[in-house]
Amino acid sequence: MSDSASKPHHPPVTHTSPSAGPPAGPPPGMPGLPEIDTREWGGRRDGERQMLDRRTFFQLMAFDVVHGSTRATLEALASELSEKKIASVLYQETSAPTGIAILTWSEDPVHFVDEVLPVVDRPELQQRREYTMLGRTYSLGHEPDLEHALLRRPIEYCLKDGWDWHVWYPLRRSGAFEKLEKHEQGIILKEHAAIGMAYGRAELAHDVRLACHGLDANDNEFVVGLIGKELYPLSHVVQAMRHTKQTSEFIQQMGPFFVGRVFARCSG
Repeated sequence: MSDSASKPHHPPVTHTSPSAGPPAGPPPGMPGLPEIDTREWGGRRDGERQMLDRRTFFQLMAFDVVHGSTRATLEALASELSEKKIASVLYQETSAPTGIAILTWSEDPVHFVDEVLPVVDRPELQQRREYTMLGRTYSLGHEPDLEHALLRRPIEYCLKDGWDWHVWYPLRRSGAFEKLEKHEQGIILKEHAAIGMAYGRAELAHDVRLACHGLDANDNEFVVGLIGKELYPLSHVVQAMRHTKQTSEFIQQMGPFFVGRVFARCSG
Protein backbone atom coordinates (compact mmCIF):
# COMPACT_ATOMS: atom_id res chain seq x y z
CA MET A 1 0.00 0.00 0.00
CA SER A 2 1.41 3.40 -0.92
CA ASP A 3 2.29 5.87 1.81
CA SER A 4 -0.11 8.42 0.32
CA ALA A 5 -3.04 6.01 0.71
CA SER A 6 -2.24 4.76 4.18
CA LYS A 7 -0.91 7.89 5.83
CA PRO A 8 -2.40 11.04 4.30
CA HIS A 9 -0.95 14.29 5.56
CA HIS A 10 -3.43 16.38 7.51
CA PRO A 11 -3.16 19.27 9.92
CA PRO A 12 -3.64 18.41 13.59
CA VAL A 13 -6.90 18.93 15.41
CA THR A 14 -7.59 22.62 15.86
CA HIS A 15 -9.38 24.53 18.57
CA THR A 16 -11.67 27.51 18.39
CA SER A 17 -12.48 30.19 20.89
CA PRO A 18 -14.79 29.07 23.75
CA SER A 19 -17.78 30.71 22.16
CA ALA A 20 -17.20 29.34 18.68
CA GLY A 21 -19.16 26.55 17.07
CA PRO A 22 -20.40 25.45 13.68
CA PRO A 23 -21.27 28.57 11.69
CA ALA A 24 -24.93 29.19 11.02
CA GLY A 25 -26.91 31.38 8.68
CA PRO A 26 -26.39 32.49 5.09
CA PRO A 27 -22.94 33.74 4.00
CA PRO A 28 -22.54 37.50 3.60
CA GLY A 29 -23.82 38.81 0.32
CA MET A 30 -25.73 35.64 -0.57
CA PRO A 31 -29.09 35.81 1.18
CA GLY A 32 -31.09 32.61 1.35
CA LEU A 33 -28.14 30.23 0.96
CA PRO A 34 -26.91 28.26 3.98
CA GLU A 35 -23.24 28.23 4.86
CA ILE A 36 -21.79 24.75 4.36
CA ASP A 37 -19.55 23.34 7.09
CA THR A 38 -18.24 19.79 6.59
CA ARG A 39 -15.96 19.78 9.63
CA GLU A 40 -16.45 17.58 12.71
CA TRP A 41 -17.00 19.35 16.03
CA GLY A 42 -16.26 17.95 19.47
CA GLY A 43 -16.49 19.11 23.05
CA ARG A 44 -14.41 21.85 24.63
CA ARG A 45 -10.84 21.05 25.57
CA ASP A 46 -8.79 23.48 27.64
CA GLY A 47 -11.71 25.86 27.30
CA GLU A 48 -11.81 25.71 23.51
CA ARG A 49 -14.11 23.88 21.10
CA GLN A 50 -12.42 21.07 19.16
CA MET A 51 -12.73 20.92 15.38
CA LEU A 52 -11.31 18.42 12.90
CA ASP A 53 -11.72 18.03 9.15
CA ARG A 54 -10.81 14.33 9.11
CA ARG A 55 -12.72 11.06 9.55
CA THR A 56 -12.17 7.34 8.99
CA PHE A 57 -14.02 5.36 6.32
CA PHE A 58 -14.79 1.68 6.97
CA GLN A 59 -15.94 -0.85 4.40
CA LEU A 60 -17.23 -4.39 4.91
CA MET A 61 -17.39 -6.71 1.91
CA ALA A 62 -18.72 -10.28 2.14
CA PHE A 63 -18.22 -13.17 -0.26
CA ASP A 64 -19.01 -16.81 -0.91
CA VAL A 65 -16.06 -19.03 -1.76
CA VAL A 66 -17.42 -20.74 -4.86
CA HIS A 67 -14.28 -22.68 -5.82
CA GLY A 68 -11.82 -24.52 -3.62
CA SER A 69 -11.40 -24.58 0.13
CA THR A 70 -12.80 -21.78 2.30
CA ARG A 71 -9.92 -22.09 4.76
CA ALA A 72 -7.29 -22.08 2.02
CA THR A 73 -8.88 -18.92 0.57
CA LEU A 74 -8.87 -17.24 3.99
CA GLU A 75 -5.22 -18.14 4.49
CA ALA A 76 -4.29 -16.78 1.07
CA LEU A 77 -6.17 -13.54 1.69
CA ALA A 78 -4.63 -13.13 5.14
CA SER A 79 -1.16 -13.59 3.67
CA GLU A 80 -1.73 -11.06 0.89
CA LEU A 81 -3.27 -8.47 3.21
CA SER A 82 -0.31 -8.81 5.56
CA GLU A 83 2.23 -8.66 2.73
CA LYS A 84 0.63 -5.50 1.31
CA LYS A 85 0.19 -4.01 4.81
CA ILE A 86 -3.52 -3.39 4.29
CA ALA A 87 -5.15 -2.67 7.65
CA SER A 88 -8.00 -5.14 7.89
CA VAL A 89 -10.02 -7.76 9.72
CA LEU A 90 -10.78 -11.02 7.93
CA TYR A 91 -13.85 -12.98 9.03
CA GLN A 92 -15.28 -16.43 8.66
CA GLU A 93 -19.07 -16.11 8.58
CA THR A 94 -20.84 -17.89 11.42
CA SER A 95 -23.85 -19.19 9.49
CA ALA A 96 -22.41 -20.13 6.10
CA PRO A 97 -19.65 -22.70 5.51
CA THR A 98 -18.40 -20.83 2.44
CA GLY A 99 -19.02 -17.32 3.77
CA ILE A 100 -16.19 -14.88 4.47
CA ALA A 101 -15.86 -11.10 4.81
CA ILE A 102 -13.19 -8.44 4.95
CA LEU A 103 -13.31 -5.17 6.88
CA THR A 104 -10.91 -2.43 5.78
CA TRP A 105 -10.51 1.23 6.67
CA SER A 106 -8.73 4.40 5.61
CA GLU A 107 -9.06 8.16 5.83
CA ASP A 108 -8.86 8.19 2.03
CA PRO A 109 -11.70 6.24 0.31
CA VAL A 110 -9.53 5.90 -2.81
CA HIS A 111 -7.77 3.19 -0.77
CA PHE A 112 -10.75 0.85 -1.22
CA VAL A 113 -10.60 1.15 -5.01
CA ASP A 114 -6.84 1.12 -5.54
CA GLU A 115 -5.70 -1.24 -2.79
CA VAL A 116 -8.58 -3.41 -1.52
CA LEU A 117 -10.51 -4.29 -4.69
CA PRO A 118 -7.49 -5.88 -6.42
CA VAL A 119 -7.02 -8.20 -3.43
CA VAL A 120 -10.59 -9.52 -3.50
CA ASP A 121 -10.85 -9.69 -7.29
CA ARG A 122 -10.48 -13.47 -7.35
CA PRO A 123 -12.35 -16.07 -9.43
CA GLU A 124 -13.10 -18.14 -6.32
CA LEU A 125 -14.96 -15.25 -4.66
CA GLN A 126 -18.56 -14.27 -5.38
CA GLN A 127 -19.61 -11.04 -3.71
CA ARG A 128 -22.69 -10.99 -1.49
CA ARG A 129 -23.78 -7.43 -2.14
CA GLU A 130 -26.46 -7.44 0.56
CA TYR A 131 -23.66 -7.38 3.12
CA THR A 132 -21.65 -4.55 1.55
CA MET A 133 -21.44 -1.69 4.05
CA LEU A 134 -19.56 1.58 3.74
CA GLY A 135 -19.58 4.32 6.35
CA ARG A 136 -17.59 7.10 7.98
CA THR A 137 -16.90 8.08 11.55
CA TYR A 138 -18.70 11.20 12.73
CA SER A 139 -18.86 13.39 15.81
CA LEU A 140 -21.75 13.95 18.18
CA GLY A 141 -20.47 17.37 19.22
CA HIS A 142 -19.33 16.61 22.76
CA GLU A 143 -16.39 14.19 22.38
CA PRO A 144 -13.69 14.95 24.98
CA ASP A 145 -10.95 13.79 22.56
CA LEU A 146 -12.27 14.34 19.05
CA GLU A 147 -9.23 13.03 17.16
CA HIS A 148 -9.21 9.78 19.15
CA ALA A 149 -12.96 9.29 18.64
CA LEU A 150 -12.79 9.77 14.87
CA LEU A 151 -9.44 8.31 13.91
CA ARG A 152 -8.21 5.82 16.50
CA ARG A 153 -10.84 4.40 18.84
CA PRO A 154 -12.91 2.50 16.22
CA ILE A 155 -9.73 0.92 14.83
CA GLU A 156 -8.57 -0.05 18.32
CA TYR A 157 -11.87 -1.84 18.88
CA CYS A 158 -11.62 -3.76 15.59
CA LEU A 159 -8.03 -4.84 16.27
CA LYS A 160 -8.57 -5.72 19.94
CA ASP A 161 -7.00 -9.13 20.63
CA GLY A 162 -9.42 -11.73 21.94
CA TRP A 163 -12.48 -9.71 20.90
CA ASP A 164 -13.17 -12.05 18.01
CA TRP A 165 -16.96 -11.84 17.59
CA HIS A 166 -18.13 -9.00 15.35
CA VAL A 167 -21.66 -8.15 14.22
CA TRP A 168 -22.22 -5.52 11.50
CA TYR A 169 -25.53 -4.12 10.31
CA PRO A 170 -27.01 -1.02 8.64
CA LEU A 171 -30.06 0.89 9.84
CA ARG A 172 -32.33 3.72 8.83
CA ARG A 173 -34.44 5.96 11.05
CA SER A 174 -37.85 7.15 9.99
CA GLY A 175 -38.36 10.69 8.79
CA ALA A 176 -40.46 11.37 11.88
CA PHE A 177 -37.31 11.47 14.02
CA GLU A 178 -35.90 14.37 11.99
CA LYS A 179 -39.06 16.38 12.65
CA LEU A 180 -38.60 16.25 16.42
CA GLU A 181 -37.18 19.20 18.32
CA LYS A 182 -33.42 18.95 18.90
CA HIS A 183 -33.97 18.76 22.65
CA GLU A 184 -36.29 15.78 22.29
CA GLN A 185 -33.89 14.10 19.89
CA GLY A 186 -31.14 14.54 22.47
CA ILE A 187 -33.17 12.84 25.19
CA ILE A 188 -33.96 9.88 22.92
CA LEU A 189 -30.33 9.49 21.81
CA LYS A 190 -29.06 9.79 25.38
CA GLU A 191 -31.22 6.83 26.46
CA HIS A 192 -29.81 4.77 23.60
CA ALA A 193 -26.22 5.82 24.28
CA ALA A 194 -26.44 5.04 28.00
CA ILE A 195 -27.15 1.37 27.26
CA GLY A 196 -24.19 1.16 24.89
CA MET A 197 -21.89 2.79 27.44
CA ALA A 198 -23.01 0.35 30.13
CA TYR A 199 -22.11 -2.66 27.99
CA GLY A 200 -18.78 -1.06 27.13
CA ARG A 201 -17.83 -0.36 30.73
CA ALA A 202 -18.75 -3.93 31.64
CA GLU A 203 -16.38 -5.10 28.86
CA LEU A 204 -19.25 -6.98 27.20
CA ALA A 205 -19.51 -5.09 23.93
CA HIS A 206 -17.97 -2.14 22.15
CA ASP A 207 -19.64 -0.37 19.26
CA VAL A 208 -18.40 1.32 16.11
CA ARG A 209 -20.87 3.92 14.81
CA LEU A 210 -20.63 5.05 11.20
CA ALA A 211 -22.72 7.39 9.06
CA CYS A 212 -23.49 6.16 5.55
CA HIS A 213 -25.81 8.84 4.16
CA GLY A 214 -25.56 8.63 0.37
CA LEU A 215 -23.04 5.78 0.57
CA ASP A 216 -25.46 2.86 0.96
CA ALA A 217 -27.20 1.18 -1.95
CA ASN A 218 -30.40 0.79 0.10
CA ASP A 219 -30.48 4.36 1.44
CA ASN A 220 -29.53 3.38 4.99
CA GLU A 221 -28.20 6.15 7.21
CA PHE A 222 -25.91 4.35 9.65
CA VAL A 223 -23.71 1.28 9.97
CA VAL A 224 -23.14 -0.23 13.40
CA GLY A 225 -20.45 -2.68 14.41
CA LEU A 226 -20.70 -4.61 17.69
CA ILE A 227 -17.48 -6.16 18.96
CA GLY A 228 -17.04 -8.57 21.86
CA LYS A 229 -15.18 -11.47 23.40
CA GLU A 230 -18.35 -13.58 23.33
CA LEU A 231 -21.25 -13.61 20.91
CA TYR A 232 -24.10 -13.68 23.42
CA PRO A 233 -23.60 -10.15 24.83
CA LEU A 234 -23.75 -8.75 21.29
CA SER A 235 -27.18 -10.28 20.85
CA HIS A 236 -28.13 -9.13 24.35
CA VAL A 237 -27.30 -5.49 23.67
CA VAL A 238 -29.40 -5.51 20.48
CA GLN A 239 -32.27 -6.96 22.50
CA ALA A 240 -31.83 -4.31 25.20
CA MET A 241 -31.88 -1.54 22.60
CA ARG A 242 -35.27 -2.72 21.33
CA HIS A 243 -36.86 -1.24 24.45
CA THR A 244 -35.56 2.27 23.79
CA LYS A 245 -37.77 4.91 22.28
CA GLN A 246 -35.44 5.36 19.31
CA THR A 247 -35.60 1.70 18.28
CA SER A 248 -39.22 1.01 19.17
CA GLU A 249 -40.62 4.15 17.53
CA PHE A 250 -38.15 5.61 15.06
CA ILE A 251 -36.08 2.82 13.48
CA GLN A 252 -37.57 2.05 10.08
CA GLN A 253 -35.16 -0.66 8.95
CA MET A 254 -32.31 -2.72 10.47
CA GLY A 255 -30.11 -5.33 8.86
CA PRO A 256 -29.17 -7.57 7.30
CA PHE A 257 -26.89 -8.62 10.14
CA PHE A 258 -23.47 -10.03 9.31
CA VAL A 259 -22.16 -12.24 12.14
CA GLY A 260 -18.53 -13.22 11.84
CA ARG A 261 -15.63 -14.56 13.85
CA VAL A 262 -12.20 -13.07 13.28
CA PHE A 263 -9.88 -15.28 11.22
CA ALA A 264 -6.99 -12.79 10.95
CA ARG A 265 -6.14 -9.17 11.67
CA CYS A 266 -3.64 -6.82 10.08
CA SER A 267 -2.81 -3.47 11.64
CA GLY A 268 -1.31 -2.20 8.38
